[in-house]
Amino acid sequence: MRMRIPTALFVAAGVLALSLTLSSIPDGAGRLGSNLIHAAEPQSFLEFVRSQTDALHLDDQPPATLDEWKTRRVAIRRKLLQAWGGFPADDAPLNAKVLGTIQRDKYRIEKVIFQTLPDVWMTANAYVPNQPGKHAAVLCVHGHWKGAKQDPHVQARCIGLARLGFFVLAVDAFGAGERGIGKALGEYHGEMVAATLYPIGRPLSGLQVYENQRAVDYMLTRPEVAGPRLGITGASGGGNQSMYAGAFDERFKAVVPVCSVGNYKAYLGAACCMCEVVPGALSFTEEWGVLSLTAPRALMIVSATRDAFQFSVGEAKKSLAFVRPVYRLYQLPGSVKHAVFESPHDYNQPMREAMYGWMTKHLKGEGDGSPISEATMETEDPESLRCFPGETRPDDWMTIPNFAAREARELLELKTAPVDQDKWLTTASRLRRTLNMKVLKGTKPSSSVSVTPPATSPQQKLLFEPEAGIQLTATHSIGKAPQRPGTVIVLSLKGASELPDNELARAVHESGRRVVSLSLRATGEHAPPGDSIRRAPDHNTAEWSLILGRPLLGQWVRDLRTAITVLADRGYADENLTVIGHGPAGVVALCAAALDRRINHTVTFESLGSFISDTPYENQRLGILPNGIVRDVGDISHIAALIAPNKLTICGTVSGSGTPLSDAELDGTFDPTSHIYKLCGATGQFSVIPKLSADDIVKKLN
Repeated sequence: MRMRIPTALFVAAGVLALSLTLSSIPDGAGRLGSNLIHAAEPQSFLEFVRSQTDALHLDDQPPATLDEWKTRRVAIRRKLLQAWGGFPADDAPLNAKVLGTIQRDKYRIEKVIFQTLPDVWMTANAYVPNQPGKHAAVLCVHGHWKGAKQDPHVQARCIGLARLGFFVLAVDAFGAGERGIGKALGEYHGEMVAATLYPIGRPLSGLQVYENQRAVDYMLTRPEVAGPRLGITGASGGGNQSMYAGAFDERFKAVVPVCSVGNYKAYLGAACCMCEVVPGALSFTEEWGVLSLTAPRALMIVSATRDAFQFSVGEAKKSLAFVRPVYRLYQLPGSVKHAVFESPHDYNQPMREAMYGWMTKHLKGEGDGSPISEATMETEDPESLRCFPGETRPDDWMTIPNFAAREARELLELKTAPVDQDKWLTTASRLRRTLNMKVLKGTKPSSSVSVTPPATSPQQKLLFEPEAGIQLTATHSIGKAPQRPGTVIVLSLKGASELPDNELARAVHESGRRVVSLSLRATGEHAPPGDSIRRAPDHNTAEWSLILGRPLLGQWVRDLRTAITVLADRGYADENLTVIGHGPAGVVALCAAALDRRINHTVTFESLGSFISDTPYENQRLGILPNGIVRDVGDISHIAALIAPNKLTICGTVSGSGTPLSDAELDGTFDPTSHIYKLCGATGQFSVIPKLSADDIVKKLN
């Protein structure tokens, strides 16, 4: 069955439509008010990250000379590769296979698979012109349309190009199309699916660049392809793929990103897919720097007048204002073009026709780049294009979480346990520096903190600013008589507003201790509206922080360490300081205690036991997954080991899927921690307990 493309505009399924669809999903971050908590302006975190961006790029200027640009170009490429975790030194064999063919009048469609990484297979459709000889070739990458390479949006540009004599390869991105966790089409590869890649330092944006390079490798094995004449195009998330792959792989001579170009600052405040996030990008460039890597090769940016703000015409022009001078330095101002269409987020017929003209001029050397009309066409039934129709895909297919878990286990196998205390002290010092500066990007408490003095009451509030633009509240109270020495800080990433009703916080309070409930930035009542996307309650704030190069986990650890300083300055934090991290906040507590010796006892309660997960994370926070933490430091157990010899209690640990670990599953999980505590002669200071009541945990505080 073949399907005719309707003449009306398609409803876009890219990032804009994604945001509209997902925004109706209930927000997982509790935002109930409390008369104990200062109601911070919910947009303050967004204003904070934007101000941080301004400080980095307010004085940006385009390069004045070609030599200056070439120097900056090398630096941007190096930083991009670092952000993506590097690419394999040796490519896996492609082992390409054609699984079926559909014959049409002017072209045929081949259903192809090839290996991009060991045991990782890319599904693709090759559109091959029937005329003999070698042809210019175009890689077509999809955006967030449900059907991926099979979607009529993608088929249309492939058919149009094939009819014009181009060899076309349409590929499924990792986690999308035929490459999802399940076998049906329509999975979304973002949020907590792509999040499994962050601990290993291999973000989806970089994997897509590498896999698209492997797609080029495959194209160059085809006898129908004229090697030097290659282009790439895609819309929305596919436009981002086109921008990054086109910038990084110089084999592409013509690059056409559609409905995807704006600037990084415009991403702040939007909900974009994790496949569009380059960790730390704003710390070394703006989007214009990436786009300029394409120069002097041909670049046409397509924008729609009714697109989302981050992809709007005005935001694209801000980047082009820097890109055009780079092309002028190469004396090729005509090799960059901005094509604007009256349209919503799409890749419609007028856009395709503009792309045909651009590719024809720059890959075939024909015409002046003007649009080429597209004849009426019919697309295929999406099911007929699948390499593995229905449920026929192999059961051992490598998914994103499978790949992330495999790579994480291989990284951890390379970490050897220290054999004596002296070697451990040297290793621990290095790992703490790495955790603090490389992974968390600095957590040192501010030396000058603005504090609003508390009023005298049984429950006192300290309002303080860990850094300019962020206001937090520490609410503390003294428990019932008889009072006991020590202060207990209780953390929950759902916000301090829930802590007065938290069973654990209440039990600590009733034990006679001073209890401090701390509301961290961008959580609970401080979270911006609409922060939650599916399984990630902090999706947007964590994403903005990643782009900025300041992961939320690092910011949260800084908040906690600054709160300890504020409390200590006022006599509320003595030598018996305990931090209890509930749920995902347990990771915050562990990292803070690893870096701050003022924390005498750390307790995690129902917290994550390992970053390694063969399934998407459930009931976790995107913010506790900084890029490269497993690669550069280790798993949860390795971070916990950095707390030794201070007291540490792990209670009620959960897996990445959110399910409690049994006694058998816990066995061995914290062996690295136990080994270090034994090495330090502090075995009695560390305990792992499957499950305790709140009262039992309080007894552990003695």
